[in-house]
Amino acid sequence: MGKIKILLIDDEQSQLISLKSFLSKRNYEVLTAENGLKGFDIIKSDIISIVISDYKMPEWDGLKTLRMIKDFNPAIDVVICTAFGSIDDAVKIMKAGAYDYLTKPINLDELENLICRISEKQQLQKENKILKEQLQEKFSFSGIITQNEKMEQALNLAGRAAQSASSIMIRGESGTGKELIAKAIHYASNRANKPFIIVNAASLSENLLESELFGHEKGSFTGAINQRSGRFEDADGGTLFIDELGDIPLQVQVKLLRAIQFGEIQRIGSSSVIKVNVRILSATHRNIEEMIAGKLFREDLYYRLNVITINLPPLRDRKSDIPLLVEHFIKKHSQKNDKKIEGITKQSLDILMRYNYPGNIRELENMIERAVVLSRNNEITPEYLPITMVAKSNETIFDPYNLEEGFEKKVKSFERAIIEEAINRNNGNKSAAARLLGISERHIRSIIERLDIKE
Repeated sequence: MGKIKILLIDDEQSQLISLKSFLSKRNYEVLTAENGLKGFDIIKSDIISIVISDYKMPEWDGLKTLRMIKDFNPAIDVVICTAFGSIDDAVKIMKAGAYDYLTKPINLDELENLICRISEKQQLQKENKILKEQLQEKFSFSGIITQNEKMEQALNLAGRAAQSASSIMIRGESGTGKELIAKAIHYASNRANKPFIIVNAASLSENLLESELFGHEKGSFTGAINQRSGRFEDADGGTLFIDELGDIPLQVQVKLLRAIQFGEIQRIGSSSVIKVNVRILSATHRNIEEMIAGKLFREDLYYRLNVITINLPPLRDRKSDIPLLVEHFIKKHSQKNDKKIEGITKQSLDILMRYNYPGNIRELENMIERAVVLSRNNEITPEYLPITMVAKSNETIFDPYNLEEGFEKKVKSFERAIIEEAINRNNGNKSAAARLLGISERHIRSIIERLDIKE
């Protein structure tokens, strides 16, 4: 990344001199400003990686400075320092987009550790960006939409491992994008011009899976009317992706281990050995370690396949990605179905954000495709989302023991549901709805306006 450029903003000159001296000795390039306005001018004219700003300052305080910086360039990481720390201040600072905050007097070791974490994160993001740009013409990491830190780490690991010859195991729930990651790894490797072959172990019986992997000779079993090469031969020189690894029977595991260990296979019904040069990628949603303990999976095969592990988080753990994914899927399926869907309503997006997605990204895409096909408007509205999904989303937000959404959101959602139900019961008559709820018509209209409840 080169030398990291840090901007210090503080109205106390002694603090600026002290921090600049400390950071400059650690090979950081340091600029200073005595207030938020001057600091913002520097940001507009220079390339700054990290801003460390005081909270209490004349004219622009730290909060306004933070908001102006994030509006101008969200990629700049901002740390706020305050001698007047409180929980309310901390919440405001973090909500406005700060990477972190420090209390004064500043612990220099803590500051240095924080800067190291930020620079490592920025380096990770930069590597992912470069990797995505390099692979844009083919199946690539650029097609994987995320702003989630765990997913970024998974992509970074996949990108670094792609050029190696090592076996990689991709782990995650069904629908998290394991096959997409496997394709990106293959096309980022030096085998990109060779075959990428997929075998799904869950979709085949034991006999068929063995034949699928290793091939068979004519007459070797009932139905073998012709000689057939297996997927190992088809993938020679390239990559074999074994999906649903945990469904491979023990007998087939023995042959798979030999193929990986010695680079040779035998077709069913043949005594001839065929040499193959294949890189193995595998994927599973099952707990292989438990299967090993239960003698359902060979430990030696596990270690051969699990040289590098990539863990993909479920969608419920990367909900910040949902708006990005929704936008992407709306564009994709609007083009595919020749529809002019321009976006999604806030109410619909709220429902999508509250849902827990047992089917992960695959389930979200199916929902958006269905909504695009059925929609008669230029926006996706709640009536085009699956009824069961809306019900489950509402169950979550109305559950007093589920505190994920926070107090304000839960109260507003409950209030909205009460008002809408009262209006529906009275066929849209707001006066009757107000009488049913024991409130004035003026009060119910005020709530309708505040919550933006549509007619």
